[in-house]
Amino acid sequence: MKKIRFVIALCGLLVATVDSAQDYPTKPVRLIVPFAPGGGTDIVARVLAQKMSEQFKQTVIVDNRAGGGGAMGVETTVRATPDGYTVIIMSGSYATNAAMSKMSFDPVNDILPMGLIGYTAFILVVHPGVPLKSVAELVAYAKAKPGALNYASSGTGGIAHLSGELFDLLAGTRMTHIAYKGTGPAMNDVLGGQVQLIFGSAPATVPLVKSNRLRALAVTTLKRMSSFPELPTINEAGVKGYEVVLWYGVLGPKGLPKAIVERWNNGIHEATRLPDLRERLIAEGFEIDDSPPAVFQALLKRDVAKWQKVVKDARVPPIQ
Repeated sequence: MKKIRFVIALCGLLVATVDSAQDYPTKPVRLIVPFAPGGGTDIVARVLAQKMSEQFKQTVIVDNRAGGGGAMGVETTVRATPDGYTVIIMSGSYATNAAMSKMSFDPVNDILPMGLIGYTAFILVVHPGVPLKSVAELVAYAKAKPGALNYASSGTGGIAHLSGELFDLLAGTRMTHIAYKGTGPAMNDVLGGQVQLIFGSAPATVPLVKSNRLRALAVTTLKRMSSFPELPTINEAGVKGYEVVLWYGVLGPKGLPKAIVERWNNGIHEATRLPDLRERLIAEGFEIDDSPPAVFQALLKRDVAKWQKVVKDARVPPIQ
């Protein structure tokens, strides 16, 4: 009799969970940004939050939780109740953080990709006062004066940092990494001339290039950006094999009901089809990606393995 009651109770719980998922959301949703305001992830998050709020008819609140190169915000998401009310927007820096840090969870299997927004390149930019006009000139200068060139990043172990490490590995150069607590502070010092260059995310960098406040040398993807077709890729500029893709997507804690994952995935794709958002993303260098969550999962697994190899080959000290 007790066993029958248990089965009935379990069935009731499952039905309630399904109903809850189908009604989702019934209250505000927290969208964690694991970085300081002002960076590429924060910019994309705020635009997406507005569109998802309109779709959900519930407020999607952007919650900036900077710290640990993004680890603090990810930890909060992984430990959250899997009900869809705490999710996170991440860029490809998630994979570099996983390669750099010893995490208390499995970076591939303990978090659930819900929907890709799109992907873009980093733009290798220098302060206008730096007398370098091409990747070839940069490589020659860095080889002639090892350690003299400084590049900024949003934090040790982030994708902007390891983009520089990968560059040094493939170009045979040695630049000096300067870490900041977020893309905003890093970009401010490049704009001020305190640091010479940065691998900047397109959303944060494109407006600064167009206003001539920074000089763009190349992009990090294997294909040129449609919004900057005149800019060469680092690979075609002579650093063979160089590729860094900066994807953006929404993830949640493991165990989320399938209906909630599909709600977000479909919602993201609907939002990126809206003319105003689509035009804005493309203008800032995005390629829209309508891939299903399974493709996002495979991308995550591939990138974690890639950056683990870069960290090992470059002998980058792990973050304790």
